[in-house]
Amino acid sequence: MPSSSDNLFPTDRLLRSRAEREAVLGQRGLAVWLCGLSGSGKTTLANALDRRLAADGFKSMVLDGDNVRTGLNRGLGFSDDDRRENIRRVAEVSKLFVQAGLVVINAFITPREELRAMTRTVLGDDDLLEVYVQASFETCERRDPKGLYARAAGQGVASFTGRDSAFEVPERPDLVLHTESETPAESLARLYLATRARLDRAARDRDTSTSS
Repeated sequence: MPSSSDNLFPTDRLLRSRAEREAVLGQRGLAVWLCGLSGSGKTTLANALDRRLAADGFKSMVLDGDNVRTGLNRGLGFSDDDRRENIRRVAEVSKLFVQAGLVVINAFITPREELRAMTRTVLGDDDLLEVYVQASFETCERRDPKGLYARAAGQGVASFTGRDSAFEVPERPDLVLHTESETPAESLARLYLATRARLDRAARDRDTSTSS
């Protein structure tokens, strides 16, 4: 019996190319992936970077864990398999945004190296800026902007990352932001500079390839 994939006919050859889409927007697509514990500052930095890039004329989009789980990934829990599927879907959606020439800023805990390796496989090294937003469990617990740490202490949150479920420190992130010792403005400045450096380098490479 034929598999379901036998009935699929990808239309990539019929679509406008990524280069054409980027030329219309005047920018290179890129995925910025912020990982770290809940409360480390990922969402705050993602939204601040989005606004900063918009002020420079870039077209960008934010994908946030809570928002995605109320829509695209509604119904997924926090088991290992569901966490993996959550990140896989987001990585694939991010790839679509990047291929359309947009800067997509992702804010997801992404607790295991296996998951971060998967995002890199889906997106590719050239299109991914992996950022570790570092803050200790104790600091995040004090901040507790969503009340999750308090609920977890009362057993109101299952498989809570950092307590019930381990967070593996990223092995080779492109950038580490120390939000315990840096001010939000300092962290944003470093994130912005790293993002612009990647975008500007990609633009130079594109200009070189088109003129050669």
